[in-house]
Amino acid sequence: MSKPKPLIPVWRIRLAWAVALTIDAIQIPAEAAGPVGWFVGAGLDCVALGTLWALVGFHWAFLPSFLTEWIPYLNMAPIWTAAVALATRGRSAPALEVTPGKPE
Repeated sequence: MSKPKPLIPVWRIRLAWAVALTIDAIQIPAEAAGPVGWFVGAGLDCVALGTLWALVGFHWAFLPSFLTEWIPYLNMAPIWTAAVALATRGRSAPALEVTPGKPE
């Protein structure tokens, strides 16, 4: 029997999505800028891996994303966004319902 995936708070999932989308939005035009853009993208990959790992936890989708980002012109696709989509699929914790005026 497989171990159930731990649930992640919704705010962490949203923040992971924001980080992944931002990194991909910066990397795609930076890659077209040439070698300097590639070094900027490589630094962003290290930041992305560490940040997403801290927010979502370890997931196998992050490792191929990190490695393929180091291949020039392959990171013209939103790979970090796809990795976050795989890592957070079905793992959101249910939001707590709070009723105003009702003691808990």
